Amino acid sequence: MSKRKLTRRQAWRVEKIQKERLSRAQSRTQSVEQLLEGEALGREQTGRIVAHYGANLDVEDEHGIVYHCLTRANLPRLVCGDKVIWQETGANLGVIISLVPRTSLLARPDYNKQMKPIAANIDQMLIVAAPRPALDEDLINRYLVAAELTSIQPLIVINKTDMLDAEEKLALEKQLAVYQQIGYQIIYTSTRQKNGLNDLIRRLTDKTSIFVGQSGVGKSSLIKTFIPDRGIRVGELSNVTGLGKHTTTVTVLYHLPGGGSIIDSPGVREFGLGHVSRAQITEGFVEFNPFIGQCKFKDCKHLREPDCAIKHAVETQRITRQRFDSYLRIVKNLT
Repeated sequence: MSKRKLTRRQAWRVEKIQKERLSRAQSRTQSVEQLLEGEALGREQTGRIVAHYGANLDVEDEHGIVYHCLTRANLPRLVCGDKVIWQETGANLGVIISLVPRTSLLARPDYNKQMKPIAANIDQMLIVAAPRPALDEDLINRYLVAAELTSIQPLIVINKTDMLDAEEKLALEKQLAVYQQIGYQIIYTSTRQKNGLNDLIRRLTDKTSIFVGQSGVGKSSLIKTFIPDRGIRVGELSNVTGLGKHTTTVTVLYHLPGGGSIIDSPGVREFGLGHVSRAQITEGFVEFNPFIGQCKFKDCKHLREPDCAIKHAVETQRITRQRFDSYLRIVKNLT
């Protein structure tokens, strides 16, 4: 399909917006460079980014004081959780001058298939799902692949269990038992009935965790339960679509009273893996690993090829059909 040709006014409008964005970026760069050339800068010190607001970042110093900071133009895109070197420029103001090497980075492709970092230096990924909106196993599996490929420990949290009666909860536990069989842990929670919350808080202590999952599954509700004095907005499901309304507009790091930190990121209804190869996705399904490299053909796609070790493992029930079918749907969406 050919691209729609813009009218002269539309083309003028696009060019005007681009010029304005470039002008703002140049202005920010000049502002930062002028600060760096001044003599009133404070000493260099280490801090951690605790909130991300577009061009501006909140950096927490070693005493827990937060400074609103600009950043040098030559730095990579900084995200919540990053450790940085910065200098004070005024009352609660500063400038970030360098990035401390990351231990981990969670990123996803944007609409232009460019990698967009989400958060850094994460120990644990809490994959939050719920019966409402409908549980999406493919989304859970995509997050699990992302966790495996970035060496971030995943933990599956099934929230809003108060929506289920005893029979429905039993059926859901049976459906998700496959994850426990391959070594993943699941916690069932309800903020209304206070179920599973003590178990969950124990898993959060002394770790930096990020809550991920589609909108409407209760990520912000869970965080608000652990940090009730912070102003976290809690949304409801859309009456029209049944999907969650986005209540988190910036990525923020919160400290837990008992130790540890939580990063709350904007909810995503889709978590694509278009930036990784089919082979990497195969490795991200942990139960496939014993059979990788044992197929007859080195470039086996595990579809209709003869003597496929992974397909044979499915047929002999060493890999569940449930997870294998999800794998096929995920790799199909790569093309």
